[in-house]
Amino acid sequence: MFNWFSKNKSNVPEGEQEQTRDALEKTRTGFLSRLGRLFTGKRKVDNAFLDELEEILLTSDVGVDTTVEIISRLEKRAAKDSFVSQEELLELLAEEIADLLPNIQAPLATDFSLSGVSLPYVVLVVGVNGVGKTTTIGKLAHQYAAQGKKVILGAGDTFRAAAVDQLTIWKNRTGVEIVSHGMNADPASVAFDAVKQAVDQQADVVIIDTAGRLHNKVGLMNELAKIRRVIEKFKPDAPHETLLVIDATTGQNAFEQTREFTNATKVNALAVTKLDGTAKGGVVLGVSNSFGIPVKYIGLGEKAQDLKLFDKSSFIQSLLA
Repeated sequence: MFNWFSKNKSNVPEGEQEQTRDALEKTRTGFLSRLGRLFTGKRKVDNAFLDELEEILLTSDVGVDTTVEIISRLEKRAAKDSFVSQEELLELLAEEIADLLPNIQAPLATDFSLSGVSLPYVVLVVGVNGVGKTTTIGKLAHQYAAQGKKVILGAGDTFRAAAVDQLTIWKNRTGVEIVSHGMNADPASVAFDAVKQAVDQQADVVIIDTAGRLHNKVGLMNELAKIRRVIEKFKPDAPHETLLVIDATTGQNAFEQTREFTNATKVNALAVTKLDGTAKGGVVLGVSNSFGIPVKYIGLGEKAQDLKLFDKSSFIQSLLA
């Protein structure tokens, strides 16, 4: 009998664990109900069983590559014991999913003191319009400020007036500072000045917003590359974190967005928003595994405190247990 769930208890506080579980309710119930139907009248893990499981994973937005990898691993495991209960299959799935999800590596940091980099810690935030990118920046600023960190925001989405206004609202709420050159300014210039000010003022973290036009626009991708080059000229080891924000409700479109942004810039962290109320939570597993990018944050609601650090055990427990 497997015991992944008992061995991998989450260290997340009970209230946060319950919130994650509630947010994943539609994803979990849809997946588990289909899994239950798969077991109806069956006990043997054969090719037909695996074919049906493959379909369940695909329609749960896990993605083709990750689904194929999971099925291949389960096929090898099942060869040793072709009879398995639903509970044992969930244990196997949990174990394989945990192995597939990449872990955060330095200099990507949840605690700046563990990142091994000289402050300020520079975060470049990318993603298409509508995924909650600017809101995510505001929530991060709120959380860092609440920890006593000195935060500077760079209003680099100069093509959308609402983005600058939105960051200004978060600035007023949290007391952080903002560098803004207004509409239609050069985003790279904003990024440079934000990092320079953060260095001069010995800030802990600078978070830079970027334009979120359609991910298939070549100009946007060139702009991101330019922003990175400008930052590197001033602080060679930055940006330390390039955070791609994706919207869980978009399902498979999130894969295409991730592909385009990883082609344009060195993404090393994911924030998956709007997990509450969607049945497409499987996209967290698929995108992270397919592109080898760790999930750092998940969005479970509208409040600032609803942006949570991703905990692998908590997520898998909430999805499968």
